[in-house]
Amino acid sequence: LVQLVESGGGSVQAGGSLRLSCSASGNTYNYNYLGWFRQAPGKEREGVATIYTRGGEDTYYADSVKGRFTISQDNAKNTIYLQMNSLKLEDTAMYYCAAGAIYSGRQALRKDGYNYWGQGTQVTVSS
Repeated sequence: LVQLVESGGGSVQAGGSLRLSCSASGNTYNYNYLGWFRQAPGKEREGVATIYTRGGEDTYYADSVKGRFTISQDNAKNTIYLQMNSLKLEDTAMYYCAAGAIYSGRQALRKDGYNYWGQGTQVTVSS
């Protein structure tokens, strides 16, 4: 089993920044990708940013956040971060951390491959 705990959500004005953290514990050999997904009311959960955890630090971003969000990791702490800059109203959502064993990087942003999920942290962007 893998346990994931997110933190760092909150409310911010458009153009502002937030940093999310996700700490993984348990059997960390059960996954090779950690990532951030989000779900807004009435919408499907979508991949935001993911990172390969077994070396090389390959990262993948949704087009909507490229250039604004940065995913990073601290392997020693089994923790990933999501630095979110230039936040927009449409970034408002519940953000979830996820862990999965992903076969190909091209699948890294698809939620289907992730079988461990955190409880989520709310991000609200206001005008």
